[in-house]
Amino acid sequence: MERREAIVAVLRRAGRVLAVRRGPTVPRPGYWQPLSGKVEPGETQEQAVVREVFEEVGLTVCPGAKVWESETDDGCYRLHWWTADADSGEVVPDPVEVAETRWVTPTEFLALEPVFDGDREFFERILPTL
Repeated sequence: MERREAIVAVLRRAGRVLAVRRGPTVPRPGYWQPLSGKVEPGETQEQAVVREVFEEVGLTVCPGAKVWESETDDGCYRLHWWTADADSGEVVPDPVEVAETRWVTPTEFLALEPVFDGDREFFERILPTL
């Protein structure tokens, strides 16, 4: 099976990162994670960051830098982790994909349950170096 490409948007605002809890109709419902989504054919990773963030939480963002790569735990997706600064608008979750949102510190994210191992690794190992 061919591995697909996806982005992870590490949205930052006032020293916090946006965490989303996966909605009931998507795979692995209930998991907390940074916002993520597939890169569509013909789309750059930066374009995917802007589109996915707007679709899932209604925010306009400016992609910063690609800071890490990882794989999903099932090996189906290569994840390209991007920082992005969120505008000051209100978070409006897409109820199909997002059950809940929270602006959290890295420590608060690590206390959420459940989270994916790769996300935990990012918050423990990568984010403190940014």
